[in-house]
Amino acid sequence: MAPYASDDSTTRGEVDEQQSRRRKAARYVVPVTVIGVAAATIGLVPALADSGDPDLPDITAQQLIEKIAKSDVEQLSGTVKITTDLGLPNLGGLESGLLSGAASGGDGSSADPTAKLTELASGTHTLRVAADGPDRQKLSLVENAAEYSVIHNGKDVWAYDSKSGEVHHGTGPQSPKAGKEQPPATPKDFAEEVLKAVDDTTSVTVDGTARVAGRDAYKLVVKPKQSGSTVGAVTVAVDAKTGMPLKFTLVPASGGSAVVDAGFTKVDFSRPAASTFDFTPPKGAKVTEEKDAGKEFGKDVEEHARKGGHAPGSGKEFREGPDGMKTIGEGWNAIATFDTGGEGVPSGAAGGDLGGFVDSLGDKVTGGFGSGTVFSTRLINALITDDGQVYVGAVTKDALVKAADAGK
Repeated sequence: MAPYASDDSTTRGEVDEQQSRRRKAARYVVPVTVIGVAAATIGLVPALADSGDPDLPDITAQQLIEKIAKSDVEQLSGTVKITTDLGLPNLGGLESGLLSGAASGGDGSSADPTAKLTELASGTHTLRVAADGPDRQKLSLVENAAEYSVIHNGKDVWAYDSKSGEVHHGTGPQSPKAGKEQPPATPKDFAEEVLKAVDDTTSVTVDGTARVAGRDAYKLVVKPKQSGSTVGAVTVAVDAKTGMPLKFTLVPASGGSAVVDAGFTKVDFSRPAASTFDFTPPKGAKVTEEKDAGKEFGKDVEEHARKGGHAPGSGKEFREGPDGMKTIGEGWNAIATFDTGGEGVPSGAAGGDLGGFVDSLGDKVTGGFGSGTVFSTRLINALITDDGQVYVGAVTKDALVKAADAGK
């Protein structure tokens, strides 16, 4: 489809101007929407639990964690429902575009999973999932009169957007489009992310049982021990027989409704038909081949090393990654920080209409670091200082100010 409705030069100019304004606004709103996407990696909330709690043998929290770790489910098919309410600001529809744009590395194809799957970070979605071992998986996002699917079959990774008719193709098991760089989509994905946070800063208990998608399950409750975190509690419903996570619940420390709700509504642990993972691009479809991301990543690491970046685990106070992001603190109170390399958020006085727009989204704060603006969701807060330093975490606004002060 052509990018403009007509060839009229006036219309084209108006569209260009509108797109330019959106790109400028995105520069300052993206830190909030990016972290909104990242918040989805912390946990989920229950979806359509069955009535009646089953009577199961007693189990300790440690035994239940071990049961999850030992789960060897490799074949399954089912339906997952996800509802996400991160409390992102209402930007008149712009926020949905920013969520997609926040996933860097996309190639412009509507079928590119890098951008498409970030849609799971907002609203309610129904997914159909299937797996047959490590070499065959399929995930389909069911939309109105359309469907978006990612199919991994052997060395091939296909993504197909039936709405646009576009296809994205990658090869090899190391394809980033099929790996952990994508937002979590199933209860197991979320469970793995949450259990990474289980350490001395975490309380873990078993809180009874539940019925999920017709299965008996134990409820594992994970809570931060530290003060200052915006995470209230995470509940994982674990299949009593297989150890497979079936459902998650995340409640913010501020209370209210859950931040993210996801879980199996149907699940079958038998092997899916082999044809489930077959895919051939439809006739006439536009097929985009994935770039060699491995080479690009290698270049990034080499450039980072050339500039004197520290390797993970080097013992530095700040842990620095290949992209220059650093992490302050640990556990649930960890704060990511990075330098934008430019000025901070424009104020209403200095930034005109754009500055006033951004002012309406955030709260001005001051401290030993100077001044800045805090953008908030129901789970994640982000402080952008006036000199372009960014502090982000699932922590309170006061914790971000304290971290910024310590950084000076």
